[in-house]
Amino acid sequence: MSRRGGPAAWIALASVCFFWGTTYLGIRISIETLPPAFVICARFILSGLILLIAARIKGAHLPRGRDLRIACFTGILILGIGNAAVFYAEEIIPSGLAGLFVTLLPFWMVGLEAAMGGEPLHTPGLFGMVVGFAGSVLLLTSGTGGSIRSMLLGFLIIEIGGIGWTIGSLIQRRQPTAAHPIVIGAVQQLAAGLLYIPVAAFVPAQPIIFSQRSVWALLYLVTFGSIVGYSAYIFAMDRLPVAIVSIYPYINGAVAVFLGWLFFREAFGIREFIGMLIIFAGVAIVKYRTPNTERQVLRASRRGRMALVDDVRDSADSG
Repeated sequence: MSRRGGPAAWIALASVCFFWGTTYLGIRISIETLPPAFVICARFILSGLILLIAARIKGAHLPRGRDLRIACFTGILILGIGNAAVFYAEEIIPSGLAGLFVTLLPFWMVGLEAAMGGEPLHTPGLFGMVVGFAGSVLLLTSGTGGSIRSMLLGFLIIEIGGIGWTIGSLIQRRQPTAAHPIVIGAVQQLAAGLLYIPVAAFVPAQPIIFSQRSVWALLYLVTFGSIVGYSAYIFAMDRLPVAIVSIYPYINGAVAVFLGWLFFREAFGIREFIGMLIIFAGVAIVKYRTPNTERQVLRASRRGRMALVDDVRDSADSG
């Protein structure tokens, strides 16, 4: 991947930070009169089809065979479990609180990657996890999102979703494919949307009422949450260092909290502010090793390429 930066890359990152932060409010409004399963189904089928049609028109390579199966499977994990969990959690907890709980995602990424044979856990990382979860405990006991029982249930739903998101992301990242990442993302979205057709059709839920607010919120999620937001994320990842792009969960959480307070007057006091800062501090401690790890990988890659060149030269000289 190139690391050319430039204004366009920074604009893309700013778009991710803002638009993905606004989706928590969009989710809350969309499920006012529409069942979560229906919104999930409609959102990802629409966004997946739009992106795949655009990719087909441009002649992009579409995944087939094993690549297609893996993309569908990871799409179900990342979106059908990971993203969908936010919809169900926001039925019982405020949107801003949901946004803050999602900022714990890097903990699952670090821990599960180590469990799957990746970068091992280190003492600073473990300490950061403890700090972050301490912030979550403070939020859970604040009582601003309803009863402690409902807040704990919402927290568990989001963290189960975070595990699904992480496992799917780690599996997909390790799979070589000829398809562009945006095309893979489109397949993932379509697979998640199709998965929810029987859920939306047969699982009992609230009646489907197409209110203007909920329909507009659904279209907003399709456009700015899935199509614009995801495409901007892929572009930023291609042009900027991962350590810089990874700031987006922090800003997403802050945007979600502000919009929840602005539109629904969701409670947010000193206790919640301190809990948010503690979570952010914990995530920062976990992620501060990332640049060093990236440099080690790059150095190893360079050493590998140099060794390969030397082997070719030696073979040529011996020939």
